[in-house]
Amino acid sequence: MAENTSENVKFLKGGPFTSHDHGHGHGNGGFSHSHDHVQSHSHDLVQSHSHGHTHDVLEGPGTYTDRDQPIYRSDWDKRAFTVGIGGPVGSGKTALVLALCQYLGDNFGICVVTNDIFTKEDWQFLVEHKALEAERLRAVETGGCPHAAIREDYSLNIAEVRDLTELFHPDIVLLESGGDNLAANFSRELADYIIYVIDVAGGDKIPRKGGPGVTQSDLLVINKTDLADAVGASLARMEQDAKCMRQDGPTVFIQAKHGLGIPEVAEFIVQTLKTQRGES
Repeated sequence: MAENTSENVKFLKGGPFTSHDHGHGHGNGGFSHSHDHVQSHSHDLVQSHSHGHTHDVLEGPGTYTDRDQPIYRSDWDKRAFTVGIGGPVGSGKTALVLALCQYLGDNFGICVVTNDIFTKEDWQFLVEHKALEAERLRAVETGGCPHAAIREDYSLNIAEVRDLTELFHPDIVLLESGGDNLAANFSRELADYIIYVIDVAGGDKIPRKGGPGVTQSDLLVINKTDLADAVGASLARMEQDAKCMRQDGPTVFIQAKHGLGIPEVAEFIVQTLKTQRGES
């Protein structure tokens, strides 16, 4: 049997929260699953392991018009305009970050923060592909569920953004979340603009499944359109469903690897940056 090294792993703890124990458990042999609502969500398999973050029960997928609005602020010298980029594992978030660095880098100061659970894979990819100078790229190892580090307890990420702002005074910080599910979304206190990335290879049903990532992001990006025929996905159906689920909120179809659609994504970012800075 492999040695259990979980005690050597550093976990990110989100909180603090108020405890409301609704007092039920599920037993299944050696597996117990208890819910101490909001405060603690533990999974005991041989030994106790606590996430330390919430798993909110959503009443619906949310709507674009009722999404959290940007916080218009003026402390840009302390925290640069931050673009949160979320989405499932493998949807192409890092490829989008690379393409945006290459497209915007000549005219704007850019820095990047990546998130992974236990590795620096995405950071390494950007370094190897020379997205930016290495010192402008930072990696956060969350040690837990990715959404906790962008919503419930974003302290590690916001600290990196502030440090990069102090050192380089960038116009834009691209903050890539670790891969997560359709319910994941950024706190508005962390991200000034939110992009959610899904990909065609996941199937054309993804937009209509909804979830805050799909419905409440400022921009929905549908990547890998070149794979539609290979997986039997209908781009027309995805466009129709996205339009319906997002109440006509913006959606852009792209091929991040080939640079297609990147100018449109960049334009949304730049226009929002100018609006929030009062430059347009």
